[in-house]
Amino acid sequence: MSRVDIEAVKSYLLQLQDRICQALEEEDGQSFVEDSWERPAGGGGRTRVLEEGTLIEKGGVNFSHVQGDQLPASATASRPELTGRSFQAMGVSLVIHPRNPYVPTSHANVRFFVAEKPGEEPVWWFGGGYDLTPYYPFMEDVIHWHQTARSACEAFGPEVYPRYKDWCDEYFYLKHRDEPRGVGGLFFDDLNEPDFATCFQFMQAVGDSYLPAYLPLVRKRREHTYGEGEREFQAYRRGRYVEFNLVWDRGTLFGLQSGGRTESILMSLPPQVRWGYDWKPEAGSREEELYRDFLKPRDWLGEAGL
Repeated sequence: MSRVDIEAVKSYLLQLQDRICQALEEEDGQSFVEDSWERPAGGGGRTRVLEEGTLIEKGGVNFSHVQGDQLPASATASRPELTGRSFQAMGVSLVIHPRNPYVPTSHANVRFFVAEKPGEEPVWWFGGGYDLTPYYPFMEDVIHWHQTARSACEAFGPEVYPRYKDWCDEYFYLKHRDEPRGVGGLFFDDLNEPDFATCFQFMQAVGDSYLPAYLPLVRKRREHTYGEGEREFQAYRRGRYVEFNLVWDRGTLFGLQSGGRTESILMSLPPQVRWGYDWKPEAGSREEELYRDFLKPRDWLGEAGL
C-alpha cells in the first residue's frame, strides 16, 4: 500500500473508537452517549462522552473527519508551502478522567492529514501518541505504561521509542509553569517516511497499544481508598491539564481555527477543577512525591534496568 488510502485510515479510526469505547464501557458499567455532528464547511464526526460513571467521572472518545479549501494558520505556520491547498484531517482523540485520584488521567490521539492541489502530489502525514497524568503515582504503573509504549515501537526500529518518548516530554510541558503535565509516553507528528504503508502501520501500532497500556493501571488502582483531601489535590492538578489544553495544545488550536465543533474539541476538559494561589505540597507527603520524583523527564525504563 504505497498510495495514500484515505478510506483505509478512516475505517481503522472508526474501528479504534468502537474498540476503545466498548472496553471502557465494560470497565465502567455505563455506556457512552454518542453525538454525531456535521461541520458546515465540510465533514463531521461522532463524539462519545461518558459522565458520572462508577469508574469514569468524565471521559470522551471523539472521531472527526473534516475537510476544507485551505488549512488554518496553525497548520501552515511552519509549512507555508501548504498555503492554498485543500485538506482532509481525521483522527481519534480521547481523554479519560477517572473519579478515583489513584487512577491516572490518560490521553491518546492518532490522526492523519492530507493536503491536496490539482496537478501536484498530495502532501500527507500522520501524528499522535499518548501520555499519562497521575495524581498519586506508582513507579510500577509508570514503568508498565512506558514498556507498552516501547513495545509498540519496537518493530519500527530501536531509535523510535527514545525519540518519540523525548518528543512527548518536550511537547506535554507547561512552559509557563516550568513543569511536565505528567509522566509522558509517546508523541509524533509530521510522519511521512519511509512510505504511506509503514507510517500507517506505525499509527495503528500506537493506537492499538493504548488499551494494553492503560487498562491494567485502571484495574489495579480503581478500588484504592481515598478521601476529600485526595479529591481536592486531584482537582488542583486537573487545573494544569486545563491550562495545557487551552494554552499550548496544537490539536485544540487546529480544531478551533478550522471551524471544528467546540463541544467536541473541549470534551477533554475535566468536570471538577480548582486553582489555589501559590499552593505548595506538604514536606514528606504523597503530593510532594509527585512533584519531586515524577514531574520531571526521566529515563523510566533505563533507570529500572529494562
